[in-house]
Amino acid sequence: MDMFDLKEDDVVVIRAGEDWPEHLFRISEVYDDCATGYSISGPLEGAYGEPPFELILRVHSRS
Repeated sequence: MDMFDLKEDDVVVIRAGEDWPEHLFRISEVYDDCATGYSISGPLEGAYGEPPFELILRVHSRS
């Protein structure tokens, strides 16, 4: 399991990258190397993603 012990419906902060700003992301599923879900803030709001754990800065809120 990842270092944040993520669960379905947790909200995490995804770090900014070259093509996206820092934003909130709601977890749908957790795998060995990434989480799946949807961006819930910023210009990527509503976009599906599969961020690897190294993009997660911290847990914003727990389900």
